[in-house]
Amino acid sequence: MRFDFTVNTRQDGILLKTLLKQHGISKNLLAKIKFDGGDLWVNGVKQNAIYRVSEGEIVSIHIPAETATVPLKQQEMPLTIVYEDDHFLVLDKPAGIASVTGVNYPDSTMSNYVAGYLKAQDYENKKVHVVTRLDKDTSGLMLFAKHGYAHSLLDKMLQKKGVTKRYFALVHTSVQLEQSAEIQVPIGRKEGSIIERAVVDAEHPTAKFAHTSYEIVRSQPHFTLVDIQLHTGRTHQIRVHFAHLGAPLLGDDLYGGRRDKISRQALHCHFLSFKHPFTDEMIMLESPLPQDMQLLLEQT
Repeated sequence: MRFDFTVNTRQDGILLKTLLKQHGISKNLLAKIKFDGGDLWVNGVKQNAIYRVSEGEIVSIHIPAETATVPLKQQEMPLTIVYEDDHFLVLDKPAGIASVTGVNYPDSTMSNYVAGYLKAQDYENKKVHVVTRLDKDTSGLMLFAKHGYAHSLLDKMLQKKGVTKRYFALVHTSVQLEQSAEIQVPIGRKEGSIIERAVVDAEHPTAKFAHTSYEIVRSQPHFTLVDIQLHTGRTHQIRVHFAHLGAPLLGDDLYGGRRDKISRQALHCHFLSFKHPFTDEMIMLESPLPQDMQLLLEQT
């Protein structure tokens, strides 16, 4: 893939590698360009990374194609594509499918299915880049980058909180729930468990600041639909924070939720937005409630 940059006044006289760093080209990506078949040009002439650029010059980079990750099995299944362009792919993930491979999920994950999709479409870049993950039993919008440069730029955006994700959750109705509120209590590892997390004191050795916003959308005698925004990304953050309020998610038996109405945690990523780093367009995407959560709302 080729990308072009124009040297501005403030960049006059700096090294080419410094300019590329300002545009989000990491050291690893620059090394890939230099040694794996890529090229650097200034006004159409090949240059090296220590060339000093001048105002008005056009810097072009050619990033070599990325081959598929060898251990990742390429599998196929019908995908619900919410958004796709040359740089990004957003899917509506069903509940019950893990986001990435691991010890417990060696295959049949979203990563495997995206790998299969990239192969089937015969795209130049076949490496899977997962930008945002969802728990296995959480459904909703999941963001992938289609090349390493796009992934690098979105990672920086995530660090600066430039990516917004909102979730719908069905939680057990609790008197502690307000119409809208900010939950700002630290989360750490639960004593005696390698999986569970819990709200802990700030002095706890594993404590990490966690911030969740929510607003009640619909309240019923036995459960409540809430719209949630995460401001931090701690493990099980939504599940732990709402369990702390006495309102665990329906189906989330790990944190006190009952499974008599739904067999998985009732959590769905329904909104995703970010500023497109290549077009400056604001991308705003939505996903409707999945059938299992919608049916619960219609039963009352």
